[in-house]
Amino acid sequence: MSDRHRVSVVMPVKDGERYMAEALDSVVAQTYAPHEIVVVDGGSADRSREIARSYAGVNVIQQRGTGFAGAWNEGVAASGGDVLAFIDSDDLWEPTKLERQVECLRARPEVDYVITTMRFFTDVEGPLPPGFRPELLDGDHVANMPSALAVRREAFDAVGPFRTDYTIANDIDWFARAKDQSLTLAVLPEVLMRKRVHDANLSLTAAGRLNEEILDLLRQSVARQA
Repeated sequence: MSDRHRVSVVMPVKDGERYMAEALDSVVAQTYAPHEIVVVDGGSADRSREIARSYAGVNVIQQRGTGFAGAWNEGVAASGGDVLAFIDSDDLWEPTKLERQVECLRARPEVDYVITTMRFFTDVEGPLPPGFRPELLDGDHVANMPSALAVRREAFDAVGPFRTDYTIANDIDWFARAKDQSLTLAVLPEVLMRKRVHDANLSLTAAGRLNEEILDLLRQSVARQA
């Protein structure tokens, strides 16, 4: 593999004009410039596409299917980098996020994927969304989530795409499959990603469905290891 890793950044969005400019700004500001930024629009009725197209070099594609998992997969298929990174349209990266992850992949060829530590934050006035524990705002967390991930393309292909038959646990399932395949994970201790908490977080508004899907994917994980 070339010493200069080409990082493809995939951002799914649907009606994300409220926060996506901040998310894209945090990608553009990276000290390690990505090879490309692919925004997958899931049929937004707001200014999401217009905002994305206002950034030079951003490739905006129209999603053919539905759902965030499908958007991630379509973005991967449309990209050409040897390292894949993902960011939700309401999350933020610290400026050295990609640099630190690429440094890790370069220095440790055995590592298949790298995640960072993250911090929740909110700029919403008033009560926090139902289902979110306020104490989570006070600490840092190892982030098994796409916005904190950088993965070698061959490793992503070995695990396979995000499952589209789940509504909310698509990313949790992907990380479970990566673990079950014994891929080598590196965790960076620095807080390099910030997860925004707001009233439209899918993981909070669909908490009941999430629990059902987690139970299902755990059963499948046990079956894979049997």
